[in-house]
Amino acid sequence: MNLDFRFAIASDLHIALPQTIWDHPTRFHLVEVSIPALEIVLERLEQLELDFLLLPGDLTQHGEPENHRWLAERLAKLPYPVYVIPGNHDVPEQFATDRSIGLADFPSYYQKFGYDDPTQIYYSHEILPGVRLIGLNSNFFDAEGKQIGTGYLDDEQLTWLQEVLAKTQNELVIVMIHHNVVEHLPGQSRDGLGLRYMLKNAPELLSLLRSAGVQLIFTGHLHVQDIACHEGIYDITTGSLVSYPHPYRVLHFSQDAQGKQHLQIESDRVAAVPEWEDLQTLSREWMGDRSRPFMLKLLTQPPLNLSLAEAEALVPDLRYFWADIANGDALFDFPKFPDAARQYFERFSAKDHAGEPALIDNDTTLVIREGARG
Repeated sequence: MNLDFRFAIASDLHIALPQTIWDHPTRFHLVEVSIPALEIVLERLEQLELDFLLLPGDLTQHGEPENHRWLAERLAKLPYPVYVIPGNHDVPEQFATDRSIGLADFPSYYQKFGYDDPTQIYYSHEILPGVRLIGLNSNFFDAEGKQIGTGYLDDEQLTWLQEVLAKTQNELVIVMIHHNVVEHLPGQSRDGLGLRYMLKNAPELLSLLRSAGVQLIFTGHLHVQDIACHEGIYDITTGSLVSYPHPYRVLHFSQDAQGKQHLQIESDRVAAVPEWEDLQTLSREWMGDRSRPFMLKLLTQPPLNLSLAEAEALVPDLRYFWADIANGDALFDFPKFPDAARQYFERFSAKDHAGEPALIDNDTTLVIREGARG
């Protein structure tokens, strides 16, 4: 079977109706633009002949029922199928509160978008002939119903996944999960600031996927444009539609006459919305204005362990550091930094294993290995 289809990804929408918006002085994302930014993207996507749209979590600001209802009603009007999964913001607590829905409530809002079984928080569907989408839930809670701070797949879900994968002969399988499975930042699974964006038991999931020949994972949560690869498995994470650079992706999967599979990835941005006519500049500055506490933590905590005075001297040069990472394909050069700090921050540059620039985070074509199962 020669596969040929086109789809799109928009992540971390953080939909917030005006009456639900609450402010926090340190938040990087602009929930104020969530609805107009989404409308612009949907208008653009309707001009394309898409086979489906993926939304890998954080659909709402903080799991508000009215925001979930609004989004489900809007998605129902689209001319192509849409598939969603929950992010940590969609179910901030395991059980419903006076402000947010609970985990078990999520499927009932999105029965048209993957959850045809409202009793199960994950799913598997043949979305096109020969193409299977597996939507996973990476939210996990402690005994008090609070999120544990990282992603996690429980034993029941892993057992279900193993059974599903065992039946996927001769199918292309793609996986969607909110938390990152492969590291997108140096040392992400070991650093306290990066660990919360990772799936805690990622090695177990990767082992299952590798055994089944699955090579494509689509994630969100980190709010950056990045493509990472581990032992032939690609984790393609997409930045947030409400934070700089307000990106989305359009992807084309094809197979040539020799059976080799290609995934062409193109990324675009929302440049302006009403009242934010220069959204890219304003959003980048918004992020820069709020970057100081984050940068001070990076500088004063391990492995750098700089004094506060030393860190204060370097912070101004790092104003756009996170914005540049979020934009993807960043190349950093801090020649005036002390050697340890210079080496630490420059390792975040988008380079290949030989140390050469590898600008593949936004626009690239991945060659899926020939003859892979699935």
